[in-house]
Amino acid sequence: QVQLVESGGGLMQAGGSLRLSCVASSRTFTDYPVGWSRQAPGKEREFVAGINGNGETTRYADSVNGRFTISRDNPKNTAYLQMDSLKPEDTAVYYCACRPYYYGVPVPDPRGYDIWGQGTQVTVSP
Repeated sequence: QVQLVESGGGLMQAGGSLRLSCVASSRTFTDYPVGWSRQAPGKEREFVAGINGNGETTRYADSVNGRFTISRDNPKNTAYLQMDSLKPEDTAVYYCACRPYYYGVPVPDPRGYDIWGQGTQVTVSP
């Protein structure tokens, strides 16, 4: 089974940038869509961005569209989330996830993914 490990979180001032990485343990990862979701304290997990297996199709939540960019480097079994123009409301634990044996477009809902990483904390100060 694929395992996912996120990294790159940290503390950043508003307006700054961070890049999150998600490394998969298996090359089969490259066949499947990857999604990034986030969960702030006391809130439900929400979809942030998704990308299909070959990287040609992406989807974004309205709240991050134009500020965040999802990408993937399949030879490296890695997906990325570039976060620019960060806002305090972006503060959350960020998770990457994939859905094995699904070969369609990325689902804009955390419930559309089956395997999750452990998460990485992103904190944006005013």
